[in-house]
Amino acid sequence: MELTLEQLKQFDGSDESKPIYVALKGRIFDVTTGKSFYGPGGSYCMFAGKDASRALAKMSKNDEDVCASLEGLSEKEMGVLNDWEKKFEAKYPVIGSVV
Repeated sequence: MELTLEQLKQFDGSDESKPIYVALKGRIFDVTTGKSFYGPGGSYCMFAGKDASRALAKMSKNDEDVCASLEGLSEKEMGVLNDWEKKFEAKYPVIGSVV
């Protein structure tokens, strides 16, 4: 499955009939089983329906960091992002990619 960032927004948990997706480094993960974290009111709800690569790399929940841009990230931040990617891969299925 391929989704644009605009299409990805539909999967933010606001519609209970749809799964919850979070993209990381352009790959889309189905995080519906982590609804308590990524669903409305969850501690990571700001990542739902978006590519959260930059925010995860920076360990940030700021709106301006919730994007796909990796520009200007330090080597340490890229390492943090790679660790998040491994955690996601172990826990959630990859269902597609962002185009």
